[in-house]
Formats: sequence, structure tokens, C-alpha cells
Amino acid sequence: MSKFTKIDTLLQNIGTNDSKMSRRDAMKFMAISPVAAAALAGSTVGATSAQASDAKGKIVIVGGGAGGIMAMQRLKSSLNNPDITIIAPNEVHLYQPGQIFMAAGEYTFEDIVMDNNDWIGEGVTWIKDEVEVFDADNNTVTTREGDVINYDYLVVATGLQYHYDWIDGLTEDMIGTNGISSVYLNDLEKGTADGGIITHEWFQAIHEASKTGKPKVVCTQPNTPIKCGGAPQKILYLSDDYLRRDGLTADFTFATNGGKLFSLPTVDASLKEIQKDYGNIDSKFKHNLIALDAEAKKATFTHTYEVQGAWDKDLEEYDTITKKETVVLEYDFIHVVPPMSAPDAVVASKLGWQKGTAKGWLEVDKHTLQHRRYKNVFGIGDICGIPMGKTGGSARHHGPILTENLIAVMEGKEPKAVFDGYTVCPLKTSYGEIIMAEFNYDGPAPSFPLDISKPRWIWWAFDLYMLKPMYKYLMMKGLM
Repeated sequence: MSKFTKIDTLLQNIGTNDSKMSRRDAMKFMAISPVAAAALAGSTVGATSAQASDAKGKIVIVGGGAGGIMAMQRLKSSLNNPDITIIAPNEVHLYQPGQIFMAAGEYTFEDIVMDNNDWIGEGVTWIKDEVEVFDADNNTVTTREGDVINYDYLVVATGLQYHYDWIDGLTEDMIGTNGISSVYLNDLEKGTADGGIITHEWFQAIHEASKTGKPKVVCTQPNTPIKCGGAPQKILYLSDDYLRRDGLTADFTFATNGGKLFSLPTVDASLKEIQKDYGNIDSKFKHNLIALDAEAKKATFTHTYEVQGAWDKDLEEYDTITKKETVVLEYDFIHVVPPMSAPDAVVASKLGWQKGTAKGWLEVDKHTLQHRRYKNVFGIGDICGIPMGKTGGSARHHGPILTENLIAVMEGKEPKAVFDGYTVCPLKTSYGEIIMAEFNYDGPAPSFPLDISKPRWIWWAFDLYMLKPMYKYLMMKGLM
């Protein structure tokens, strides 16, 4: 039995009821992985029946991804008489962080496929449909099939959607042709994750081309919020290292709409040094992909930059003038990260931010996750229009905050639990090393007394071997 199988089997037997794991099981878990044990320290689990609330009301959860399932599990175990309906079309559940490992050749598709039937069971009404209309004024949602569902309390966990079509000349069916790849490509309703498969083939194609030449490889990052903000760089470094391990090389360009490699200065500095060590990466900042000519293999970007203007006598400084130019980059291979947005149903509703940089995303308070205008509505996961949080790690931290605050509202109290903005980005800087960048609204927030800017093998082992079974048997059961 492999170490991975032992971990998977142990975790499968943890939390088979609504109580905390036993001390004996916890000790076994710690013996397998001190890192995982530390991750569990301070984690919250569903309430025991003695602690559960007697509050009543019909709760509707929209979405069957990580956020929706975790919210369902926690609310179910925290209410004595739960009345929960979940609206989600997908029986197949994908462990989406695993798509990066699929691209790297460490996972197969079978490694990331899970089943929502394992989590959505008795005591919950499951409507296998999708919400097309949110009517917050009347406390109803309307499904794709035309059913109108009433609620007393609503949890929005719809996730986000990809927009390959926002890039002129690119359509989703072009991914996997003419040197174009995108690890994000999947269909949660159908249960496919073609992006991971295609991107691994893309790795192999670059490798083959590097045997006889030095191909041009471009990796992009768009001008919208995205799921897992570090993913574009993970593909960049892993594909480069995939060559380097065999003594091969290519010319890599990282074209990002951002102005730096990472928001935290220490991590940004570390990534600059990593790129310098690779020696073949050219980062182009404030470059947003707007068009693709697949036949000619040319990518067109809008480059935004600033120049010095006239001297302002009153302010005693020069004005700053923002300018834009069109830049065309030739490539042999390109990895495209699509622009992303909230689903159309949220954008078209009164639930989304009506203006500002977060327009369209769910308008929730960044600390309580309660809707700012509709107090019986809460959000979890990628859909939330808050400064941070489009990661599975954030959704896990959203779970207990949402549960405590929603139940408080059900009990006629003010929500007091506070989400601190926690998010985590396991930046895979090479095969065998990861920078585990944990931070919140205030800055670095490491779970362990380690420098978060340093790549470490232990994080690679944790991410590759431990995180998926923890996700399946702890997080998705509301036990972590």
C-alpha cells in the first residue's frame, strides 16, 4: 500500500459522525504528516448536537462546488432541525487544484474526480439544476427548468465563469490546437477537466520542440480577478522546469496585466530571484491579452504604462500621464488564462455590486460575508466581491464565519464572526518546491513559523500527497 493510499484510507474513516475526530485518529494523522497536523490545529468543525442551534428557516444554497458543499455540511451539523436545499447540477465534483498537478504529469484525471453524492445525502433537498434568476426582493430563485424556489435565507456559492471569447480570435474549442493551452478549461456540470490533460500534452510538445530549437513560449494573466491568482506563474515555472530537468530550454515570456509578480513584497522579491535563476524568463507587466491570431501564432496585448507629464507648480511635482499601446508577441506555444467574471445570473441580479471595480461580483461585507443590502443573503467562495479570497483555502475559512453569522441572523442577532481575508497561494516554483504564500487583509499570515517567501520541498509533499485527501475527507465534510 502506497503512502498516498494509507493517508487516503485513514482520512476516509475520520469524521464518520458529526463529532470531532478521535484523539487516536488525530495522533495517527500527525504521525503521517506533522505538516497536516499543524494545519488541523485551530481548525473548526461542525457543532455537536449539544451545541447546535434551534433556529429555524429554509436555507437555499446555490452551487455544488467546494464552497457550497462546505457551507451545507457546516450548517447541517450546526442546526438541530436543518431545512436546507442545495441547487447544483453537478453530481461529479472536481478537485480543481489538481488540474495544475495534471498539467505537470503528477496527477491523472482519475485523481481529481470526486462524487457529490458522497456529501449530499439525507437531510438535504438536492435540486439538480442551475439558477438562472435571483430575485432578492421576493426571496426567490428561478432555475433553468423554470422552477421558482422560495427561501428564508440564501447562500450564494456559484463560483465564477471563464470568458475565452473576450479575447478576440479565441474560442474555447481552440484550446489544445495550434500551440494553445489553458489549464483552467473544465466543465463542472459534465465533470470534465480537459485543461489539465491538454496542458500536460502542451508541456510535452514544448519539450519535443526544444530538442531541435528554442521555441517561444508565452504565459498570460488577464486584467480580471481570477481563480487561484498564482496559477499562471505555476504553469510558467513548471513548464520551464520540465525542460530544465532534461537540459533543454526555451524562451519564456510572462505577460501579465499586473504591475508585479506578487502582492507581498518578500514573495515578489523571491519570485524575481527565481526568474533570474531560470535565466530565460522575460516578464512583461501591464500587458493584457486582447486578441489571438492562431494561424499566424501572434498574440496582441494592450500595454498600459505611465509617462512623466508637465510640472505642476502648485503640487510641486510632475503630472503622471497614463498611456496605452498595442504590443504583438510572436509565439510557438501560448498558455492562456481567460478573463473571469461572476456568473450571468448574479451579474444581472441586484445581488451583485452595482458599480466600482467589483461590479457584478456578489456584494458582501468583506468581514461578515453578509450581503450589504439583503441581510438574509450570504456568500462563500469565488463569487464574493471582496479584496481577497478566490482560492479553496479562502473558502475553507469562509465556512465557519458564514455558518456562525447566518445562524446568528436566524436567531435575531447581529453577525459578529469576522473573516480576516485569509488566502493561500501554493506557488509551484519548480518540480519539488513550493512557496506557500499565506496572507490576509493585513499582510503575511503564516500557519507555521517559516519564511513564506522561501520555496520548500515540504510544501510540495504536502500539496501533492496530503491536501487532496484532507479536502475530500475533512474539508468537504465540514470537519476542517
